[in-house]
Amino acid sequence: MVVIREANLDDLASIAGLHAQSWRDNYHSVLSADYLLDKVFAEREAVWTTRLTKPPSNQLVLVAEVEGTFCGFVCVLGANHPKFGTIIDNLHVKVGSKGQGTGSRLLVAAASWSIENYSDHDLYLEVLACNSNAIDFYQAKGGKNIKTAYWHTPCDNKVKEFLYSWGSPENLAKNLAHNLVENV
Repeated sequence: MVVIREANLDDLASIAGLHAQSWRDNYHSVLSADYLLDKVFAEREAVWTTRLTKPPSNQLVLVAEVEGTFCGFVCVLGANHPKFGTIIDNLHVKVGSKGQGTGSRLLVAAASWSIENYSDHDLYLEVLACNSNAIDFYQAKGGKNIKTAYWHTPCDNKVKEFLYSWGSPENLAKNLAHNLVENV
C-alpha cells in the first residue's frame, strides 16, 4: 500500500537522490555528461536543502512510501504563475515503483491540496520535450499541451519544454479518480 505524507528534512537525501537519478535517466540527451556525472546530485541537494529548510508559504512537498520505503515525491507551488496558476514543479517515482499507481497517487494528493488551497487557480506543469514517457503519462491523466517554451539548463543549453494543464485542479482529480478506479 502506498502511503503519501508530507516531506521533512529526513527525506532530503532520498528526494535529492531520486531527482538527480531521474535527470540522469531522462535528460542525458539535453544535459552534459559532465553535469550529470559530477554536478547534478550536489545541485539537486542544494535545491532541496533550501526547499525543505526554508519553504515558501505556497509550497507542498509530499513523499510516497511503500512499506516504509521511499519511492517517490511531488512538489507543488500554489499560485505560481499569474496566467497558468499552480505548478506541479516536480513529480518523480523510482523506476521499480513505476506502473503501480504511485505517480497517480502523488498527483491525487497534489490536486487535493490545490483544490483546498488554490481552487481559483489552474493546475499545470512543465515537461521537457525529450521526456516522452512523462508526456504520455500526463496525457493519460487528462493533461493538455497548452504552450511550448524553453528551459535554460544548468549546463547552459536551451531545451524545448511543454506546458501541460488540466485547467482547474478538479479536472485532474476527476481524471485520476477515474484512472485509479479502472486500475483497481
